Amino acid sequence: MDQRVRRTVRVEGVVQGVGFRPFVYTLATGLHLAGRVGNDVDGVFIDVEGARRDVEDFLDALRHQAPPLAAIERVTVTPTEPAGLAGFAIVASDAGGQRRALVSADSATCADCLRELDDPRDRRFGYPFLNCTNCGPRFTIVRDVPYDRPLTTMSAFTMCGDCAAEYHDPADRRFHAQPTCCPACGPRSRLLARDGAELPGDPVAESAMVLRAGRILAVKGLGGYHLAVLAEDEPATAELRRRKHREDKPFALMVSDVDQARRLCEVDCVAAALLTGRRRPIVLLPRRETAPVAGSVAPGNRELGLMLPYTPLHHLLLRAVEAPIVLTSGNTSDEPIAYVDDEALRRLSGIADVFLIHDRPIHIRTDDSVVRPLSGRESVIRRSRGYVPEPIKLRRPVRRPVLACGAELKNTFCLARERHAFVSHHIGDLENYETLRSFTTGIEHFRRLFEIDPVVIAHDLHPEYLSTKHAVAMAERNENLVLAGVQHHHAHIASCLADNGEVGPVLGVALDGLGYGTDGTIWGGEFLLADLVSFRRLGHFEPVPMPGGTAAIRQPWRMAVAYLDAAFGGEVPPSLPWRPEWPGVLDLARKRINAPLTSSVGRLFDAVSALLRLRDTINYEGQAAIELEQLADTGEQGSYRAAVSGSSPWRVTGADLVRAAARDLLGGVPPAVIAARFHNGVADAVVRVCLRLGENTGVRAVALSGGVFQNLLLLTRIVDRLGNNGFRVLTHARVPANDGGISLGQAVVAAARDRSGR
Repeated sequence: MDQRVRRTVRVEGVVQGVGFRPFVYTLATGLHLAGRVGNDVDGVFIDVEGARRDVEDFLDALRHQAPPLAAIERVTVTPTEPAGLAGFAIVASDAGGQRRALVSADSATCADCLRELDDPRDRRFGYPFLNCTNCGPRFTIVRDVPYDRPLTTMSAFTMCGDCAAEYHDPADRRFHAQPTCCPACGPRSRLLARDGAELPGDPVAESAMVLRAGRILAVKGLGGYHLAVLAEDEPATAELRRRKHREDKPFALMVSDVDQARRLCEVDCVAAALLTGRRRPIVLLPRRETAPVAGSVAPGNRELGLMLPYTPLHHLLLRAVEAPIVLTSGNTSDEPIAYVDDEALRRLSGIADVFLIHDRPIHIRTDDSVVRPLSGRESVIRRSRGYVPEPIKLRRPVRRPVLACGAELKNTFCLARERHAFVSHHIGDLENYETLRSFTTGIEHFRRLFEIDPVVIAHDLHPEYLSTKHAVAMAERNENLVLAGVQHHHAHIASCLADNGEVGPVLGVALDGLGYGTDGTIWGGEFLLADLVSFRRLGHFEPVPMPGGTAAIRQPWRMAVAYLDAAFGGEVPPSLPWRPEWPGVLDLARKRINAPLTSSVGRLFDAVSALLRLRDTINYEGQAAIELEQLADTGEQGSYRAAVSGSSPWRVTGADLVRAAARDLLGGVPPAVIAARFHNGVADAVVRVCLRLGENTGVRAVALSGGVFQNLLLLTRIVDRLGNNGFRVLTHARVPANDGGISLGQAVVAAARDRSGR
């Protein structure tokens, strides 16, 4: 007979609110073990006693068979003396001490719940809000901690007897599932006219008729409202663009399943896993030429953004419609997504014809996440619903809690404590009151949720960023707070390091639209030697003027003026200028009047896009560069060559690439070929600089970060060539390469400096 042993076990990670205690209970009782399991501020504690082999099997299964929403970070096992324990019980939670347990992200409807949704014999048949411990709303309904029903937006819904029985049964998968409900006691959906009047009929069936009639439907989801039309309906899609004031930016689509996704896009095994996983992001995929979608869905784009249903309401709606639908954020251009019912009716009544709503409140607005498959793994472009608030595990612990306020565009903030960095949901561009309010209330919510009182406040160096001003204002109100300014591109590289669990040093290539440099100019084409504490600028693209300042971002033709002037030494071929404002803007650039210097590679892409007459003005950030990538002939192997000169620092002459592109254009070379040669030329210049820096420093690891690296063509060219030259290349996976990852970089830099006493 096996020797009797006893073990105390501590499980840390996302292990509360995910069915972990009933999992432990079922596992232990199935192995005839005695003991107890419960929640506390650190996670889950277990006391287990029984035959040695059974206890070992229990510990193995604990690590490898955990519930689907659980994310175990650490299991600590301590031998103790057997005490003759009898029976196994789930005991009351211990709420004493500082909370370290983690909160689960919202999760797509699980297979068990979908079976109930489809079963006419089940009491939740066709119910749009069924869920269990393995799926459903989490982060978006949590008002405060601990994560119990009274502190969620489900507090107003009193459980019926049947739901209460499930909730209190350790053997049931709804044991302590806080959003548990059914048609008798839970939320209900309604269909409203734009004036708020309730419409008759089944809300889902009537919504499907609205879509089939070519009208625009507002749908309340997990983290906010969406706007929907049939994906094949060109008049409806075009009208949605007109009403939403979204001229060109692609719309996302929701499809019912992977088979339907494959009719629209090329879907490999990695893409299929991303589409069907519990997070259910929008997945960017190569578009099939025969994809039956309206031209206005993603004009001029080789990719489509697809997602599968992630709530029972979505499943029911897609089944009723029997076709893919556009599902885009419920807002007008540049506003945050609507999530409060009264606000949604007010803000969206000029866009939506009909509203499919429900009465479960959303506490925190949370946009859909966006990802793409890259080199056999997931690469996150926007990290929000389904991912947040699950933390990024840090390689080294934080000495004092940190708040990082992030950047101005694509803002996120980050709170860091010990080995966890809690990067927020996507906030957006801090350019209006509503978005700024989301930023400030989001920070306060995270501070309460994780009981973090930051001491170090990290921020961008740009003094006019609203995120920087918020950090400074916090320090002015509390003299005990420590401000930590972090240069924008250092934060990009540090973010990539943290994303990969590394500390450096690395050669950091940071290519983006703009960031405030330590020399007072606008950086954006940087080669750094960096670790988490410090950096040195070893190279950059040659700066050129930005005539009109921020106007040059909105009007890429201005960057073409500056680059062509630099490329041809003031003697631009007379057939190239194409706008009457050209001479005046050229004068601004030459006299440096409201024309700050920039090394930005994003602005270099803008210049070539304008030169090829793709985009003189933009309707959304990065549009000119995106359209240049979409135009490029991916089979073209030719390349332009940019001079690399100097050494302290090395300088890349981007104007050489513009000159070569202009000459090809005048020579009648197709624009698609020119676009490809330009991409290849930028990749070639980056690799040549890295080779020289690798020789000089002995560093053979390169980290790639910044919004320009969302360009898949450029990224793959650079990664392949660096790899072929013996470099170890770090790219982003868990956080975005764009400014959505800046807050993580700021946090780890501030923490590293705090550890080192700097």
